[in-house]
Amino acid sequence: MLSFTNILRCQRRIIESPVRIFIRNLHRDPIPVAWEKPQIGWTKLNFDGSCKDSAGKASIGGVFRNYEAFLFLLGYAESIGRTTSMISELAALRRGLELVLENGWGNVWLEGDSKSLVDIILKRKLVRCKEAQRQVSYINLIIPELKNCLVTHVFREGNRAADKLARIAYQLQKPKIWRHIPPDTILQILHENAEGKIVFRGR
Repeated sequence: MLSFTNILRCQRRIIESPVRIFIRNLHRDPIPVAWEKPQIGWTKLNFDGSCKDSAGKASIGGVFRNYEAFLFLLGYAESIGRTTSMISELAALRRGLELVLENGWGNVWLEGDSKSLVDIILKRKLVRCKEAQRQVSYINLIIPELKNCLVTHVFREGNRAADKLARIAYQLQKPKIWRHIPPDTILQILHENAEGKIVFRGR
């Protein structure tokens, strides 16, 4: 049985621990994040899935650019009904890969802000959800068809254009594709990305 002194000691630990963590975090430097352009001959897809509130309403979005950075190739946005955040991320990547095949791009850099999704694709991690399994299987069938493929994770601050399109999708009645001319709502983000603007992410 704990003595009164030990009880107080335990309570002190519970109270002080979050404070220590908060103080440590205050002294950590923020992480600089910037969108990186692909090499010559490569096409880069930034994709994102979004889930709105607890209702599970979901949407997807993605942006294709090349080494010139300022040149917008294609963007897409689509509302996909109600689902989980992971499936929306997978659906965003799947739709992007379908557009890769349609446009005949061979050297493709795929980048998203879901670390879990990137690990599933790169490390062949198993997923329990049947719908997620179906999406992953389809993605794994397309990727080997590409000449060269790079899959990376980026923090959300480096994926702002795709995130914006995924949010725009909530207002759309049907799937939307923009070719060569992006929607006005992402012009500023595209310009900042092309200039290499750094956005700081708090730890």
